Amino acid sequence: MLKKSLYAWTLTVLPGLFLSNALAEPAPAQNPGVETEIRAQLTPRNETTLSAEVAAVIKDLSVREGERFKKGEVLVGFDCSIQQAQLQKAQATADGAGKTYDVNSRLSQLESVSSLEVDVAKAKLGEAKADIALTKAGLEKCRIHAPFDGRVAVLKAHEHQHLKVGDPIMDVLDDSQLEIKLIVPSLWLRWLKPKQLFKVHIDELDRDYPAEVVILGARIDPVSQTVSITGRVTGKHTELLAGMSGRALFPDKAH
Repeated sequence: MLKKSLYAWTLTVLPGLFLSNALAEPAPAQNPGVETEIRAQLTPRNETTLSAEVAAVIKDLSVREGERFKKGEVLVGFDCSIQQAQLQKAQATADGAGKTYDVNSRLSQLESVSSLEVDVAKAKLGEAKADIALTKAGLEKCRIHAPFDGRVAVLKAHEHQHLKVGDPIMDVLDDSQLEIKLIVPSLWLRWLKPKQLFKVHIDELDRDYPAEVVILGARIDPVSQTVSITGRVTGKHTELLAGMSGRALFPDKAH
């Protein structure tokens, strides 16, 4: 009878003791020192497609594919001789309207013309000045300036080619600061913060580069439970090109 009681006590009490001890002891670290790899791609911070804003022939194309340029530099010049002639015509019309208005204003003081004639002359002068402003605005579109420091990624048009409004001319990008695009598990938001340091291994060069997290995505994908983040390569590395890809290497916090 005593043996049976001891056996029952062992079954009912000891499992609870064993379970309590198991919870009290910390779980061993998983893969200590191992880095977690995430696919990554280098992208330019700024990129755009420059398109024709006037229907005209390309007269000057100052850059070639792959060449660098400075912000404000004239990249494309169109043959806008027609728009230039329209400006001269608008200026001549404005000069005539201005003289008519001046004469009518003096005659009005002598009561030789009605105030209505003065108002009409003034309105025509205003219309002529508006035509000048409109023509000048069109002429400004005859030259395309670089929106930022960068280089030509793809050249889609050539000198002497006639373009319509909206036709693409070139793709340009700013590679002075390349960003790293990543998609990581949403659970990483528990520890992943801006300025988190990591490494990125670029496959094309077979080299590692220092990097840091810049921006955390604003939305989690409910299906894949992932979130996009943006990082940047720290330091100056002229050998890096937009479009290169590789692996982002994070510390073992990811495990």
